[in-house]
Amino acid sequence: MPLFIDIHRRIEGLTPDAVHAAHQQDLAVQAQFGVRFVRYWYDERTGKVFCLSEAPNAEAVAQVHRHAHGLAADEIVEVTEGT
Repeated sequence: MPLFIDIHRRIEGLTPDAVHAAHQQDLAVQAQFGVRFVRYWYDERTGKVFCLSEAPNAEAVAQVHRHAHGLAADEIVEVTEGT
């Protein structure tokens, strides 16, 4: 299944607890859209969040975020894992 990195820029009030809660909301609904979130990273200082997922397409990733918490990604990029 394709891999995607989605990028959220400048999320106001980003905290470790808030990003963890949003990730848990993604996990709760991901199966409905055929997505599996693998890992996330964030930078509290800049408000950026990066999510790695397996999904059939970028729209499925966007649908999970919209349905789970409404924090739409600014960019979703299909990536290939290196060896």
